Amino acid sequence: MLDPVRLMLLSELADRGTMTAVAAACGYTSSAVSQQLAVLEREAGVALLERDGRRVRLTHEGRRLVAHARIVLGALEAAERDLRAADVPRGPIDVACFSTFAGVHVVPALAAARERYHELSIRLHELEPPEGIAALRARRCEVAVCYSYNLTPSPPPEELTVHPLATEPILVALPTEPSGVLRVDRGRADRRGISLNHLADAEWIVGSREGGSTALIRRACAVAGFAPQITHAVDNYELVLRMVAHGLGVALVPLLAAEAYGLVPGVTLCDVTDIDLTRSIFALTHTLSGARPAVDAVLHLLGSAN
Repeated sequence: MLDPVRLMLLSELADRGTMTAVAAACGYTSSAVSQQLAVLEREAGVALLERDGRRVRLTHEGRRLVAHARIVLGALEAAERDLRAADVPRGPIDVACFSTFAGVHVVPALAAARERYHELSIRLHELEPPEGIAALRARRCEVAVCYSYNLTPSPPPEELTVHPLATEPILVALPTEPSGVLRVDRGRADRRGISLNHLADAEWIVGSREGGSTALIRRACAVAGFAPQITHAVDNYELVLRMVAHGLGVALVPLLAAEAYGLVPGVTLCDVTDIDLTRSIFALTHTLSGARPAVDAVLHLLGSAN
């Protein structure tokens, strides 16, 4: 009989492309992944992998087995769900979530869960969306809260189910007082907002990842007709706002970040008037796990917290 753990590793290889990526996502060494897949080949009695230079790729039979593996893994998850099914949510549920949403919405949801569901234990893991999705796919969590920007959308993996939670505007953070270090044509910057092209000469603070907010700033500025002068790469929005307050740059900041850290003295938050900038926040689950009472309870708590 084919081993479900090895089937999971084969499915991960189909999604991730390399033994190294599978090992990192699933907590194995590359050697262990290779050994397990070699055993799976012997169990299946057919070649599942073939060399492609220094890498491996799935054979036709390997791709066929992946399709069956996903059905089997889904059925096993459904069996687990059925055994745990009850009117009262129970058991541990691991939730991966990025920091600002966690601080504003997940923490109150955790407190509400303790009062409402005495047999439910929710464990929070602070992870950015790429790491959260990896944890979900590796079955290290049951729910991953992620986001996607409207100008640089990143569709989630097809095997996961999307549960929309909120859509929020992206604001421009400007120093309240003019600074010799920061060259900003404040133009029409007021309570109504500012056009991005008024910030063509400003220095920008972006995230450390080339994707995410960094890609959003590059794309938004390109739409506005200029290339941003990127000076600092910072992921912590509280630090970003403090840097803006000291005139070290301007930044795009989600409304949620402003709610998480409150009004920072010396910072003015403006709407972007010439480009629609939003961020969609959603929870991801495995397709069949969404019907489990515990997962349903978590999704309900996250949705009602907005």
